[in-house]
Parts: sequence; structure tokens; C-alpha cells
Amino acid sequence: MAKNLLKNPSGEELLDFWELTENGGSQWKVEEMPGDCGSDCGLDGVTKYFATSFELCLKRQVIDLLAEDYSSEQLDAQPPVTVEDWYCGRSDCGCMYQMTVTLLDENQEVIEEFKPDPVTHDPDSDECSWKQVSHTFSEYGPGLRFITFEHGGQDTKFWDGWFGVRVTGSSVTVEV
Repeated sequence: MAKNLLKNPSGEELLDFWELTENGGSQWKVEEMPGDCGSDCGLDGVTKYFATSFELCLKRQVIDLLAEDYSSEQLDAQPPVTVEDWYCGRSDCGCMYQMTVTLLDENQEVIEEFKPDPVTHDPDSDECSWKQVSHTFSEYGPGLRFITFEHGGQDTKFWDGWFGVRVTGSSVTVEV
């Protein structure tokens, strides 16, 4: 199994290793599973999650694949790159979730991007369980050197505090 290239994917080290690209409202917070009006995600070893607020909260990591000991030859062979993320809302407040993952060349120009439509969670009609987003990049061409992973969201009722989407268990793997 390939190693997860994201550092601190579930908040065990608070917000270390994450660049806060949007930090609105009450800002990002790390909470213990299951949290208020929440549920356990069921991932082995995951006991924390990142919580968003009433204004947009986004965080990202940029992975330098050469610094992670992949060779140019390995990367130019277009190995499958799999990204996964887990998100959920609270049972008492709606929220919005979004993610963007980009494969970049040596100049950090976009080779390929995965950006699913934002998801809106309504606790009146949606269950409050954790949901997984997963995507595998393949046949994207040579030149891959960096990967950016960005995700987050906010609540839909603009309540003061951390009522927005929750994210945890994020991963980026390269199968060489």
C-alpha cells in the first residue's frame, strides 16, 4: 500500500502542515470525534476532525513529489494518483463541502484538476453520516512534480461557531 503524502490528515497535530487559504468566521478548529451533533467516521485510528465555520474555510497542502523521493522517471511514467477525503455535516445545521486537487508540473502549472461540484448538506433531508470522495488520476501525461490538495467549506445558516462541514481522513497516494 502506498503511503499517504498528506501530513496531519485528521488533525492529530492541530493545523500543522496546512496552509489556511480561507479562514473565515470563527476560523478552522480541530475537534474530537464524534463532536456535537455528529457521528464517528469509522476509519481506523481517526479520532479527530477539522471543523469549519460560518464563513468559507479552506486549507491546503502542496506536495513536492521529488522531495518525497519519487524520481522524474517514475513520475513521467504517469503512475496512478489517488485522492480521498471524508466529510460530514452536523445534525442541527446545513453545510457546504468542496475540494480541489491539482497535478502540477515543475513550474507549478496545472496538468490536470479534480474539482467536483460543491456538496450542500441539509440535515432535514440528508443523513449526518460521513461520506467519502475519491478520485484516481491516470493517463495525465508526463511532467508531474507537485500535487495540491485543498478542501473545506462552511455552514449554510451563518451560525457563530463551528457548525460547518467537518473533514478528516484525507489522503493522496502515488502508486509507483
